[in-house]
Amino acid sequence: MTYDEPIRASLRRLPGSAPARPAGITVYECGADEAELFRAIEPRYGVPLILTDAALSEETTALAFGNRCISVGHRTPVPRPVLLGLSRLGVRYLSTRSVGVDHIDVEYARNVGITVGTVSYSPDSVADYTVMLILMALRDAKSLIRRTDRHDYRLGARRGRELRDLTVGVVGTGRIGRAVIDRLGGFGCRVLTCDRSPGPGDVTLDDLLRRSDVVTLHTPLTPETHHLLDRRRLGRMRPGAVVVNTGRGGLIDTAALVSALESGEIGCAALDVIEGEEGVFYTDRGGTLTDPALTRLQDLPTAIISPHTAYYTDHALADTVENSLTNCLDFERRETA
Repeated sequence: MTYDEPIRASLRRLPGSAPARPAGITVYECGADEAELFRAIEPRYGVPLILTDAALSEETTALAFGNRCISVGHRTPVPRPVLLGLSRLGVRYLSTRSVGVDHIDVEYARNVGITVGTVSYSPDSVADYTVMLILMALRDAKSLIRRTDRHDYRLGARRGRELRDLTVGVVGTGRIGRAVIDRLGGFGCRVLTCDRSPGPGDVTLDDLLRRSDVVTLHTPLTPETHHLLDRRRLGRMRPGAVVVNTGRGGLIDTAALVSALESGEIGCAALDVIEGEEGVFYTDRGGTLTDPALTRLQDLPTAIISPHTAYYTDHALADTVENSLTNCLDFERRETA
């Protein structure tokens, strides 16, 4: 669905013709909830917005015609041919409504004249969700809910564990990681930290894995952090340890994690992100899955899966929408200054 059908129709002009509208911002992959927020702030900023729920692709680049700035979601990769097509249309700034940029080849974008910018939003959304997943994992919540759904109200075979008795390792101490650490302080648990840029008190990743009962990931996905938790590092964790990932799916080697869970080497995994989630998360699969790793994870009572929803709160979504818009306008001001 395109929210501005008349404008879309006006874009069907021959290449090289004058823009069909004043320069504005094209917003791709814009859901109805985001559209409501964009429309609410549009008059305040005085910039025309083209809103579409279509993902950015070679077929939809024409919606950016006449605009130097666009905004995209994090759900769909932006390949090189699309970036090249945008550049040829005159797009010079791409704001992704996410903290991460692993879905965009930033260097290639720069080479074709497009600057890529990210947004910041309330870290509390992901931090709250992370603590919730930790508690769910420690209290065997998946098995509990499955049993009560069948009207089986007996106690489970496994007793829960209390956070105050445990050590939690936080990998990545940016805004979200620090917000998680702040919340954990109220539970009385021991906290270990490590980061790409080590600070006072940080330990090495291998030391953190060896000493932690719970490991939670909050580091960006880069070539260096891809499969940060691989088979070797998973094997260094404490027997029965819990892994929580609200960062990016590629931080964990999924095949190795499945094996560790099935063998009981890892006690539980609570994952809001997984490898290969594109095209699966944010869709209704009608009760069927074709991804074998995801199918195996869903079948395991020790794996909690949610569809990349940790960020999805009213506060964080409002931050994301407004910051994406202001980033575009700030770019234009810098370019014209």
